[in-house]
Amino acid sequence: MKSTVVLLTILFLCCTVLTTEASSPVLPKGYTTWKKSDRKVVTDKSSLFYGIHYIYADKKAQSGYLADNRFAEGSRIVVEFFNIKDNPGVDGPKNMIVLMQKDKRQKTTGGWLFAGFGADGKSSGIDPVSTCFSCHQKDASQRDFVISTKKDFPGK
Repeated sequence: MKSTVVLLTILFLCCTVLTTEASSPVLPKGYTTWKKSDRKVVTDKSSLFYGIHYIYADKKAQSGYLADNRFAEGSRIVVEFFNIKDNPGVDGPKNMIVLMQKDKRQKTTGGWLFAGFGADGKSSGIDPVSTCFSCHQKDASQRDFVISTKKDFPGK
């Protein structure tokens, strides 16, 4: 009887850990109240970043930007992407949201958790290594894998 209880407890704990680790990240509530970047427009249609985007940084990420892109564990950055409407001066509909969260457990992505979401905030199921980290590794390996810098925010 005692061994059955121990075995069931171990199984429960293992299932809980696996479920927690396998669950998809969610967008942080209230991220639009965080420090917001200047509007960025990329008009090159061949670019992965074609469109208009805004970067939001929580307090930890703001400190990381001020420390020349050295981010503390738990720092969170959210980027909203919009289509270009009729001209680059007009934001079209939102088409994608991405999240970066500093998480030392994420060994294959430089200590960052990457997650993508549709305009509705639901997980897009993107592969963080091939879709996100490969570019961050190529373009920002010397800046803690964060492409944006403090220059992207007003009041730099």
